[in-house]
Amino acid sequence: MEAIGSLARGALLLTLTLAGAASAQQAATPRPLAERIGHTDPSRYRQLAKVHDGAGTMAFAPLLGADALSTNLIFVHRGVIAPHSGIGQHFHHQCEEMFVILDGEAQFTVDGRTTTIAGPAAVPDRMGHAHALYNASDRPVQWLNINVGQTKRYDNLDLGDSREGAPLDPVAQFAAVKFDRDRLKPQGAVRVRRLLGPEVFSTPWTFVDHVLVPPGAALDAAAAPGIGEMVYVIAGEGEARVAGERAPLRTGDALPIEVGAARTLRAAGAAPLELMVVGVARDLAAKAAYAASLPPR
Repeated sequence: MEAIGSLARGALLLTLTLAGAASAQQAATPRPLAERIGHTDPSRYRQLAKVHDGAGTMAFAPLLGADALSTNLIFVHRGVIAPHSGIGQHFHHQCEEMFVILDGEAQFTVDGRTTTIAGPAAVPDRMGHAHALYNASDRPVQWLNINVGQTKRYDNLDLGDSREGAPLDPVAQFAAVKFDRDRLKPQGAVRVRRLLGPEVFSTPWTFVDHVLVPPGAALDAAAAPGIGEMVYVIAGEGEARVAGERAPLRTGDALPIEVGAARTLRAAGAAPLELMVVGVARDLAAKAAYAASLPPR
């Protein structure tokens, strides 16, 4: 979540409070799957300035909140960063974040080192490290932010650094990944690439996968033991079947999948269904068990 001083912190506290109340109600009366999916809707975006002491303006809205899963997924936000605007450099001491740009290019910063990266791309920021994002171009950039914590609690410490005019490294001095269809590998009927594994994150955040489901095919079966998932639809249309419930999927949707739930994600229409799958473990012990189950590289 991006903040602008006391106003945005107040908005965040309100969001988390409402999410907690919704979570308690949901535990008593689970909402249908179709109502739990977050939809990208620019008409809901809030306009903010000086985000984390950054330059210019941006607009965003939550897709999923802390109530979406029992794991420590805190939020998924979707928005747009205006030209010559960005998110100032800041720390998270108890949570980790990943900025994603879906088009254009932007200047990513981690621990004061800045590099221009073309989208679609993502840069994770580990707990206790600083990060920022700046759109130096003349066009808006489509943006996504994912936050996972040691607990459900969000925190931030702003550094008063907009990163405008920051010196640029020709090669990124931090982890950065691209959503490149040409690098996907066949896995049954679908094509998959693990972008980030358990070793990247300090929280129960466990992996980030890039998946392409051809028309008529499906990503099937249950998620890994002890792992919940958040699936973001990068492109295409399809249908989700989770724990026996069905709901349509379209570009810009964020689908929460609870730990242990069987899921089938099927492509519909003539175009592939392109997905980002984020795995978050129930706890660090479940994450360690998952990591130990992986074949050696």
